[in-house]
Amino acid sequence: MKKFLLTLALALFTGAIFPAHAANDRKPNIILVMPDDAGYGDYSCLGSPIMKTPNVDAFWKQSVRLTDFHVSPTCAPTRSALMTGRHEFKNGVTHTILERERMTLKATTIAQVLKSAGYATGIFGKWHLGDEAAYQPDKRGFDEVFIHGGGGIGQTYPGSCGDAPHNMYDNPALMHNGEFVKTEGYCTDIFFGHAIEWMDEKLDKGIPFFAYIPLNAVHAPLQCPAGYEEHWAGKVPPDVAKYYGMLENIDDNFGHMLAKLEEWGIEKNTLVIFLGTDNGGTAGVKIYNAGMHGGKATPYQGGTRAPAFFRWPAKFAGGRDLNALTAHVDMFRTLAEVAGVTLDAEVSKQVEGRSLMPLLTQEKVEWPDRTLVTHVGRWPHGKVADAKFSNCSIRDARFALVNNKELYDLAADPGEKTNVIEQHPDAVAKLRAAYDQWWSDVQPMLVNEDGVGPKMNPFKELYWKQFKEQPDEASLRQMDPARFEQGAKRQ
Repeated sequence: MKKFLLTLALALFTGAIFPAHAANDRKPNIILVMPDDAGYGDYSCLGSPIMKTPNVDAFWKQSVRLTDFHVSPTCAPTRSALMTGRHEFKNGVTHTILERERMTLKATTIAQVLKSAGYATGIFGKWHLGDEAAYQPDKRGFDEVFIHGGGGIGQTYPGSCGDAPHNMYDNPALMHNGEFVKTEGYCTDIFFGHAIEWMDEKLDKGIPFFAYIPLNAVHAPLQCPAGYEEHWAGKVPPDVAKYYGMLENIDDNFGHMLAKLEEWGIEKNTLVIFLGTDNGGTAGVKIYNAGMHGGKATPYQGGTRAPAFFRWPAKFAGGRDLNALTAHVDMFRTLAEVAGVTLDAEVSKQVEGRSLMPLLTQEKVEWPDRTLVTHVGRWPHGKVADAKFSNCSIRDARFALVNNKELYDLAADPGEKTNVIEQHPDAVAKLRAAYDQWWSDVQPMLVNEDGVGPKMNPFKELYWKQFKEQPDEASLRQMDPARFEQGAKRQ
């Protein structure tokens, strides 16, 4: 008996019986990981003949895979649709810069909904929905904010969109809850590391969490972590070797995070979503594009189709492919349902997407056909009307109408090689009518078209103020060349 009690005490002390973090029986934890600018064909589980992603591959085997899942064709638009559950244009997001990346302050975010349901909410990586204070994630439902500025580490454009001065992927200065911290290491390692520490803290306190990890890698500039590029040198062009090295590093970090969930004993009641890109592929497209046409910033399949893997062992079995037409706008209702939240009338009116939970949890489910609109946006200032049929598409489960003049039968021709617009007049008429209605609906909601940015980029201004540094000429010239040149002439 004494030996049994001693063994029991030792087991309790070491966690052999009860894991370090007891699983929360009431609410599942939620983790969403999304690399930037990767392509559908960059993952070995999806057919890449060269790139190896063993941790994503293992996760793919355990997951429900949505094989016809779509995002927007560029960065900020996808983030906007994820956060709000509706098309990015209805949030005023029609570009990635020039104040047109700012998500309307009138929208409710999924982070706000989850926070109201008792979740701790954290973002680790790329926000890209407005760098001015009112647009920042701490005002949009996130309690923990650990991000870079603008659209990419080190990138700055005239107006409000830009990162801290002189930032690079190694040792970046990052915004942590309103103040800059100067970090050491490679950005992807840092974002995952901080997210893991934060999750650990929340588990210690018994608080369910939503960890949003939207990475800046593999977005250009292609600054690869030390030791990774060499794995691909000689196998692919030098730029792709850097790109593959960055993606391999993401795979390593993703595997480390999954191992932590298992170590903590919470993997069964944690919904992990791996959304493999925020838009179509970039550097890797020329190596392998899964038979698709187009890439980032195009309205074709190659510009919007994204890997989407869902794992929640306590709720549904993995190892299945589902080919229903789904999209980033569906994430809002899905996560709200996972958290047990009933959306109020106002928020429900905002959200266009559906809950994916019936697909994930049931073997057979009715999934009515739908239309999804893609528009690359990025039209010149004041040229909204001229852009109606420029770089756009509308599709349903079978057909895609591109630029109002190309029709592709996706069931027979997923690579969008043969224009069959003359053979299917009824499908064309139906899609054109739906697109016309959509275009009319979004016009009053394009709230950023006449937006005027601040004279100085907010992240740079805060950085210089915090560290008591003066703006350098190169930064000023980069932020607003015209204003800088005018000032120089006046002097």
